[in-house]
Amino acid sequence: MIARRRAKSRSTSRGFTLLEMMCATVILLVAMFAVAQLVPASVMLNTRNRSDSSALVFAQRELDQMLEQPLSSTAFNDAQGTTCHLGDPTIPNTVVGNAVVVINNFATIDFTGAPIPGYSFTFVDPNSANGATLDVRWAVITSVNANNNVTGKRFILGVRQQGGNGFFLPITLDSTVAK
Repeated sequence: MIARRRAKSRSTSRGFTLLEMMCATVILLVAMFAVAQLVPASVMLNTRNRSDSSALVFAQRELDQMLEQPLSSTAFNDAQGTTCHLGDPTIPNTVVGNAVVVINNFATIDFTGAPIPGYSFTFVDPNSANGATLDVRWAVITSVNANNNVTGKRFILGVRQQGGNGFFLPITLDSTVAK
């Protein structure tokens, strides 16, 4: 009798039933489907981050070129050959160039209006896999002393990638140079 009970308990505990296998398979498929949904989102975010990084690097290089110019300079040609205006010393303490808006206490370039000639240009990134086009705009505030000599300039530079589906936010750099 004891041998029958052992044999009976062994036969009920052998392997998985078909129902258990189906439940495990469904759970596994649901988990795999959830992970598969993350792949396209991850690829999209990676692409957007790469574009934002490229735009930031370009903006920093452009701002560095502006900061390297003498304070008395009103224009220069940048590395791409674009003529860039650097403010007007006859209009001190006034925003010259593209419109500037203050968002969360930070001055940013307003991309809703038309670009101002001499204070904007479009740049097609030759290193971008998708041919990213950057809208580059800036404004300058010039400070002068009592003798009308330029003593400082504040540059507010904004870069925004054009096209796409509207996910690209503008990048703004703000810097001041003074003597």
